[in-house]
Amino acid sequence: MLRTYIISLIVLLLALPCAYGSRIKDLTVVEGGRSNQLIGYGLVVGLAGDGDGTSNKGTLQSVANLLSRFGVQVDSEDVKSDNVAAVMITAEIGAFTREGTRLDVVVSSIADAKTIQGGVLLQTPLRGADGVVYAVAQGPIAVGGFLGGAGGSTVQKNHPTVGRIPGGAIVEREVPTNIVTRDALNLLLLNPDFTTAVRMAQSINERFPGVAQATDASAVNVLIPEDMRAQLANYLAVVNSLEVVPDITARVIINERTGTIVATQNVRISKVAISHGSLTVSISQNNRVSQPNALAPAPPAGAEPTQTPDGATVAPGGSTVLYGNTETEVTEGQGGFRVIDDLPTLDQLTSALNALGVSTRDMMSILQSLKAAGALQAELIIQ
Repeated sequence: MLRTYIISLIVLLLALPCAYGSRIKDLTVVEGGRSNQLIGYGLVVGLAGDGDGTSNKGTLQSVANLLSRFGVQVDSEDVKSDNVAAVMITAEIGAFTREGTRLDVVVSSIADAKTIQGGVLLQTPLRGADGVVYAVAQGPIAVGGFLGGAGGSTVQKNHPTVGRIPGGAIVEREVPTNIVTRDALNLLLLNPDFTTAVRMAQSINERFPGVAQATDASAVNVLIPEDMRAQLANYLAVVNSLEVVPDITARVIINERTGTIVATQNVRISKVAISHGSLTVSISQNNRVSQPNALAPAPPAGAEPTQTPDGATVAPGGSTVLYGNTETEVTEGQGGFRVIDDLPTLDQLTSALNALGVSTRDMMSILQSLKAAGALQAELIIQ
């Protein structure tokens, strides 16, 4: 009796819905505290003959301009750039990044270099969209691949024309940041949703009564209490650590290129009958040779191969003829009707669809048909 009671209790606990909260800092960003992109043009040297070569005039002119800065006057036509590559450098600077902070940078070849492996990026200013220099990058490049070979054969792994310099840029100017407006700040949801915004405001108000209000699906306005205005960092740390259970819109995402199907927890299917039969067309061609007898007479002038009633090709006289034999086969799968009842959970939905015994590609067609019939209670996104 006791054992039966314990088993029943375990089953009941497992049947209860389980919701896990996420921290507010994982669901939002503070308005005004966004990152900014940086970009620059530079040169990578030391490529041991794998650089842009002499065909790229932009690289030749860049090398000549670089040498002139050091008092070396040389015409661009006299420059050899086999060891040099013209590159673009990109980085991202955070809102609260201070001067002297190091940033990771990505270096990408823009000309004819075969690889930038083993190269060194020369000092390059990185500018924002406003044209102001915010950081300077320089250093040896780490490439997650290689290119090598000899005698006309090459071996390549990944993309050797793109690399990274961890901590390769030094911040020289801070990005102006202002996250407080009229003693309040806005938390912007990464995935806008009215229910999530309201839950977030309620969670904040439980900790700091009357300070938060959901203004729309994408923002929650949070007032800064007077006693916390001098401790903004502490206040934000507490707010960001609060947990909220986000609400997710029912969606089915289909990626036609990779054959991937992703469904959220709230996807529902109304009662519907499904019949799906696949059609397969197979075409094959086998090349055959018509070989006459060894003592067959020579073919008369202008004679051509003939075809017998049974489809065989006969060569005239003693000629050997190569011909193709094409076969076409069409197979249609048997698809009987299957009734699917209302499915309230994702587990039941996936089990019912898998029971149809269809491929992923066929599953995509079924889901699109369910949406067209109004039986799929979810947003269908095809990528």
